[in-house]
Amino acid sequence: AFRTEKDHNPRIEWKKKGKGVTFVYFNNKFTGSYAGRAQIEGATLTIHSVTLKDSGEYRCEVTASEDHVSLGEATVTLSVLVPPHVPSCDVPSSVFIGADLELLCKDKLSVPPATYSWYKDNKPLKATGDTPYSVDTKKGTLKLQSVSKADSGMYRCESSNSVGAPKSCVAQQLKVLDYQHNPNHLRRLCSLWYFPKQVQEKIKTGRKQDRKPLLLVYHNNRLLHLNN
Repeated sequence: AFRTEKDHNPRIEWKKKGKGVTFVYFNNKFTGSYAGRAQIEGATLTIHSVTLKDSGEYRCEVTASEDHVSLGEATVTLSVLVPPHVPSCDVPSSVFIGADLELLCKDKLSVPPATYSWYKDNKPLKATGDTPYSVDTKKGTLKLQSVSKADSGMYRCESSNSVGAPKSCVAQQLKVLDYQHNPNHLRRLCSLWYFPKQVQEKIKTGRKQDRKPLLLVYHNNRLLHLNN
């Protein structure tokens, strides 16, 4: 609200601060995306159907040229809150026994930022000092160490904030597979795994006259196969 001394028809402007300053209400009309969804009464601005882009700092300027104090200003900060959305969940379909694994969960749209909970077979995973896994409720990660058959199951993640009801992704199945030492299986693994640099150097510098080549296969920096 505002009050003037003499000027009964002051000029009212609303501006929004961002990278620059843009007009919201100027020359008795709304501009840009505000046209058709905003209204003004006196100097009170009402915006309908707000979106996240409407968040920011707004400044109201009242110019009364006939008054002793000809300019009055007020600043208002608008924060648009967004309830949780269905998060994206990254759960691999399978992993080999003994490996370390990280599951990812992210809700990029909620404001304030979401916090995360993980569930296995619809039971919440509560990490403690004794559990072989850890949960980062802010980043949305679930880290499993040296997975075992008991880690197989249906995994899902839930995002929540103070604005609306929690949202969950669809549960995805994780299978923990046994590692089998046979040539065909080893060839398939070599297409997915890598040789550490020191092994590559050994292969490059190996003597041609060696009848039996040296083969070492690593996964997560653990030696899985040795043939010499």
